[in-house]
Amino acid sequence: MFDVFGSVKGLLKIDAVCIDNNVFRLHYKASVVILVAFSLLVTSRQYIGDPIDCIVDEIPPDVMDTYCWISATYTVPNRLTGRVGIDIVQPGVASHVDGKDEVKYHKYYQWVCFALFFQAMLFYVPRYLWKTWEGGRIKMLVLDLNAPIVETKCKNERKGILVDYFLTNLHMQNFYAFRFFICEVLNFVNVVGQIFFMDYFLGGEFSTYGTDVLSFTEMDPEQREDPMARVFPKVTKCTFHKYGPSGSVQKFDGLCVLPVNIVNEKIYVFLWFWFVILSILSGISLVYRLCVIMAPRFRLYLLRAKCRIAPQKQIEIISDNCEIGDWFILYQLGKNIDALIFKEVISDIYKKMEGKETV
Repeated sequence: MFDVFGSVKGLLKIDAVCIDNNVFRLHYKASVVILVAFSLLVTSRQYIGDPIDCIVDEIPPDVMDTYCWISATYTVPNRLTGRVGIDIVQPGVASHVDGKDEVKYHKYYQWVCFALFFQAMLFYVPRYLWKTWEGGRIKMLVLDLNAPIVETKCKNERKGILVDYFLTNLHMQNFYAFRFFICEVLNFVNVVGQIFFMDYFLGGEFSTYGTDVLSFTEMDPEQREDPMARVFPKVTKCTFHKYGPSGSVQKFDGLCVLPVNIVNEKIYVFLWFWFVILSILSGISLVYRLCVIMAPRFRLYLLRAKCRIAPQKQIEIISDNCEIGDWFILYQLGKNIDALIFKEVISDIYKKMEGKETV
């Protein structure tokens, strides 16, 4: 297991300097790790064996397996319910009449690993954009002031550089902040868009997949239709055509067992809940961000919460003189700099704003 997922460990490293927030990290860290791990899992034969095994007379098993994997298998939707072994062979497996009975073909399983990896890359795009736009600014401003113990002379020099930069660029940081806000919007658009993408990928079944699975256990055992068997059937049918001795086309119906769907059905149940929760959290984050942009008083409260040990009057005066970009830079610094040092930075900024020299 560790050999398979060892390559994912690098994505879990904690950055020394934080340039985003917890909801943002759920997108580019947690979601990327989950999707890449699932992509590796569905391609790992040591855990699921052969992805497909088909049974049919007169056709070599390897040929039938390869053909059915490439050409797709099918089920009969109106035979999903019934007693297995009495009314039906397996859910969705039954004889049908061409042109009369509905037949549902399943081709998605060929693309699951690629789709999951593609989704992981999409989750990383806002992070990549923000890192590019951010350009390491916060890391350069922190200047190792995130350590609790810093040599006094070195600390004063670095504080002076930070304070001078902040005051020199006062009212010039709005574009920097709004680029981060754009990335937050992209996170929300991406996760909602991926829900629609997976719904299309699974033939319109994903949007209600999680709720269908939850309600399945409350139904009558003989009448209920297993949504996992409908979306991810473990046994399907496959029809192989070849020429007979006289040149006529012969048709061979086979049963196919899909062990890979045992994994797929669990993966997509988890992803349904994960994406719904992430969408809700991202929506709440956007509401929070809108409050930050529209309400200067709210920004003041947040800055006070970030530096409780600093005099409240100093924070209030600094906040009154800051635009949204200046506040954002200061708030980001407060998340990374040691609390005592950040208190001194606030004091130095206040004194210079008041026209006093820092001792």
